[in-house]
Amino acid sequence: MGLTIALNRGRILKECLPLITAAGYAPAERFEDSRKLVFPTVDGAHRLIVMRGADVPTYVEYGAADVGIVGKDTLLEHPGAGYYERLDLGLGRCRLMTAAPRGVDISRGPLRVATKFTQSARRWFESQGRQVEIIPL
Repeated sequence: MGLTIALNRGRILKECLPLITAAGYAPAERFEDSRKLVFPTVDGAHRLIVMRGADVPTYVEYGAADVGIVGKDTLLEHPGAGYYERLDLGLGRCRLMTAAPRGVDISRGPLRVATKFTQSARRWFESQGRQVEIIPL
């Protein structure tokens, strides 16, 4: 079997399909209506694995996939886990934001921040010199 590519089933899947196809890894079947995990390519030489974005780094790290396409937010949450960003495809641009109720003064004192992006939030607040308690969501 040739190359195994792990793909994020999320928002960027539709954007990365033309790139995958142009690179010669066109899927033999449609992803949209399927609950399957593994799809052959048109030439039958490679496999595409479609999964939750958070699972892509694990599949690559442990060798179940040779490469993966995933959002940068996911990569930033798994730092130093034996893989790296080979190429920024410029897909699925997003921004991480902080929010608080109107009128709340967040300029002083420690903060309590609830987030799904614990590593990114911790790094950002540390770079600002802010003491923060991270509550994982």
